[in-house]
Amino acid sequence: MCLICDRIQMIKDGTNPYFVKELETGYVVIGDHQHFHGYTLFLCKKHKTELDQLDRPFRDKFLSEMADVAAAMGRAFPCEKINYELLGMGDAHLHWHLNPRRPGDLEGYGFNERGPIWWYPHELMYDNKNRPSADELEKMKQKLLSELESCE
Repeated sequence: MCLICDRIQMIKDGTNPYFVKELETGYVVIGDHQHFHGYTLFLCKKHKTELDQLDRPFRDKFLSEMADVAAAMGRAFPCEKINYELLGMGDAHLHWHLNPRRPGDLEGYGFNERGPIWWYPHELMYDNKNRPSADELEKMKQKLLSELESCE
């Protein structure tokens, strides 16, 4: 099984603490690390590696739901810009990384205040100090869930 399939199985088993909401084509989860406060993922229900492997109606719905998740995330965690990533070389299972961006979120590391998230040092982005506490995580999940449900 892949890491994303493992995370989805945890959702189905009720053991994924980052799970927010199930949609028709995927699962909304808060990111484990929160340097970019509000970082959210949308995990595809189907184990596919490329968008063109999805049948058109499912793909169109998956893309539409991803945009809805991003909009809800942007309202729950106000930001200047959202970075959308669908990469897959590390975890070959369709999943969106939705990163809220704010002025200055790269400052202090030799960069101007604007640039791609991968300019931020990997070891700092994934440092355990960026993991939300249980209380912070619960508040983030409730904020995002509220915004997702207001779209329905």
